[in-house]
Amino acid sequence: MSGSVNDSIDKRSTMDREEKEERIVDIYITAEAVRDIKHKKQTEESKTTTTTQPSEHKGSECVRNRSPRSVLVCLVVLCVLLLTAVIVLCVLIYTNNHQFHINYKNITQDRDQLLTKYTKLTEDRDELRVNYNNINMQCEQIKQEKNKLLELLQEGWKYYESSLYYFSSEKKNWSESRRYCEEKGADLVTINNSREQDFVGNTSDSSTQDTWIGLSKVDTWKWVDGSALNFIFWGTGEPNGGTNQNCVVISKSFWNDHYCYELRKWICERKILK
Repeated sequence: MSGSVNDSIDKRSTMDREEKEERIVDIYITAEAVRDIKHKKQTEESKTTTTTQPSEHKGSECVRNRSPRSVLVCLVVLCVLLLTAVIVLCVLIYTNNHQFHINYKNITQDRDQLLTKYTKLTEDRDELRVNYNNINMQCEQIKQEKNKLLELLQEGWKYYESSLYYFSSEKKNWSESRRYCEEKGADLVTINNSREQDFVGNTSDSSTQDTWIGLSKVDTWKWVDGSALNFIFWGTGEPNGGTNQNCVVISKSFWNDHYCYELRKWICERKILK
């Protein structure tokens, strides 16, 4: 009985020991496997690191090699852009300056033309003002002349072919007769044609009395207005007074020379249209 118990115990002990040994072997194998896996992983990481480091080193060298060239290219491009901008600005400035000078020249010419026109208009205005004043003066003179002519007509003056004639009833010498006419704005009559000669001869008392007219002599015979003789109505044998009888009367429609101091009637003539 005891022998079988011991055998059982021995068998159990042997089984326990074998089981422990198997476990130890399994643990050892497992530890070895883990160590191998870890070593393999480290080896792979080491290779990866070794492979990666040269690539990174080469990249940094490429970047280091590319940086100066890129900077140079950027600088060149920047310089080209700046130069282009400067050229464009210069062209714009020149164009604007040229256009400004053209505009300034045009404005100056327009201003000068306006000044010229203004000056011309001012001169025209002044001329019109002078003409206006002259016309006003002429109108005033015409009014005065009209009033004077009306007065003369009322005093017995006679109208004939744009002239008024006064046939005196008094007697004066030639100089005083002329002075009277001048005070009336007239002068001794000037006979310029046969019609006027007939009018004067038929209207005056010359058929019965000698009447002074505006013809006298200093060196030559001239009318009082300075004109020379164009028509001659001397009587037979006239003039016959030589150097003494230098004034002329109309007598019976003919002219005779007389002494200027003699008292005679006279004829005044006032021209309306001067």
